[in-house]
Amino acid sequence: MNLADKIAVVTGGTGALGRAVVQRLLAEGARVHVPWVVEREAAELHAELGAGKVTLYEADVTHEKAVSKLFETVAAKDGGVDILANIVGGFAFAALADTGFDTWRRMLDMNATSCFLCCRAAAAQMKPRGGGRIVNVAARPAVVHGGAMMSAYTASKAAVLAFTQALAEELVKDRIGVNAIVPSIIDTPANRKAMPDADTSGWLPPGEIAGVVAYLASPEARIVTGAAVTLNLG
Repeated sequence: MNLADKIAVVTGGTGALGRAVVQRLLAEGARVHVPWVVEREAAELHAELGAGKVTLYEADVTHEKAVSKLFETVAAKDGGVDILANIVGGFAFAALADTGFDTWRRMLDMNATSCFLCCRAAAAQMKPRGGGRIVNVAARPAVVHGGAMMSAYTASKAAVLAFTQALAEELVKDRIGVNAIVPSIIDTPANRKAMPDADTSGWLPPGEIAGVVAYLASPEARIVTGAAVTLNLG
């Protein structure tokens, strides 16, 4: 994918999908920075990759000041960001009557606000570097206009998708590509635990999703922007 010496920030990089993305970007030659909020997950990623493979920062990307400090630190270390993969996110399943305001705000913050804050900070660094690549994560219910029993989640992911497409149009003149992947159910330990009796044959392997993210983050995808890339095994 020709990512040698590209500087990448992967939010949610300590989670199941995020780890796969981090590993793939590293394999393609990128230098990767990962914010974290759960110390155990950060330690597991560090142990899995080995010392020196990735730079970790304690930062909650739903908070504006934390995001500003994160990107300032990355710029001080490596000069700025070329790739942003917004993998961080959250999920909630409940009927509307059982969806509290705290859940609504948590979905918006984890999925949409984190995306906005990190895209804004990354784009500011990408412009003087001559361009960059941003990959966000939407969700299938946001595209197929479904999402019963997960209205807060679906609304937040629809916001991510609309934001991605608006931002792509705004930043195309700056040679910054902005795209979203739209996965169906991802095969993660958390999803298997939540749905122990489900048929997992059509679930998406994180490693294969990471391959799509790496392509969208690469120069080979420079003419792709504003896309919602559907990922589905049926």
